[in-house]
Amino acid sequence: MSWIREGELSLLERLTANVLKAGPMPKHVAFIMDGNRRYAQKRHVERQEGHTQGFDKLAETLRWCLNLGIHEVTVYAFSIENFKRSKEEVGGLMELAKEKFLRLLDEQENLEKHGVCIRVLGDLTLLPEDLQRHIAKAVVSTRAHNKCFLNVCFAYTSRHEIANAVKEMAWGVEQGLIKSSDVSEALLNECLYTSSSPNPDLLIRTSGEVRLSDFLLWQTSHSCIVFQSILWPEYSFWNLCEAILQYQQNHHAIQKAREVHREGQAVQQLESDHSCVAELLQHRGNGKPVDPQCRQTALQSYAASREERVQRFIGALQQKRDTFFDHLLSPTAVA
Repeated sequence: MSWIREGELSLLERLTANVLKAGPMPKHVAFIMDGNRRYAQKRHVERQEGHTQGFDKLAETLRWCLNLGIHEVTVYAFSIENFKRSKEEVGGLMELAKEKFLRLLDEQENLEKHGVCIRVLGDLTLLPEDLQRHIAKAVVSTRAHNKCFLNVCFAYTSRHEIANAVKEMAWGVEQGLIKSSDVSEALLNECLYTSSSPNPDLLIRTSGEVRLSDFLLWQTSHSCIVFQSILWPEYSFWNLCEAILQYQQNHHAIQKAREVHREGQAVQQLESDHSCVAELLQHRGNGKPVDPQCRQTALQSYAASREERVQRFIGALQQKRDTFFDHLLSPTAVA
């Protein structure tokens, strides 16, 4: 089954899509694709068949999203916690992932046509080496595409991601790229696996479970979260429309909460800059009073230098991540 299905919506689906588009539409939707195993049990088939049907549903859902003008989708494909499942099931999921990423590599023309950029987010070192290489090929070969984005969270949990972000900031301090005083909530956000993406506007979980299961905990603090009882392989266009309607009903409150949060971040950063500048001026002036104009000039200079350090660090961090994927494709890595 193709990653990106071709085909238009039916007449009724197109009419519904046009009505929805008259209101505010989510630009980024995340899915916890839950219910594959229960679907298999319900249909009296092997668990692996349930997971296969789940992937096929993802391909169909991506088509709906493209037709609705939703150009970024993030999916929870495999949690680090899933490694605790039976050896047979984990092995089957790894084999399914290899098969699907190999299939993706055969679809370069289709992916280029739609401008699909594939990002795989998580601790890929936990995966089999051959799967790591397949993933790296998919990521590198679509890296330049920028029309729509599919983020596949694989070997991922949010707590692991946040802990890793803290380690990345510590690395930046150790390398002299940033100062410890540069560490902030905004900088941590830039160190997450999802730093290249805006936070999801809408998070959907299927199967009736009403918990986030350690998925995008940081990124969805101001997102619309919709829990639906349908099993993932049975998900329909109409289920997606229902979730979008809930987003539209809550859109104003969500945007207001995001605005308040941004203003709070700006205030925190300004207070931090003021504190750092006050300390610097105290050392330079031996405790003598500093006139307001000099203080303001020093504040502007410090903020500019901090921003320069942060941007240099973010660039180095991105290069570090790109190098990880490039190394997986090098002849020495294959050997």
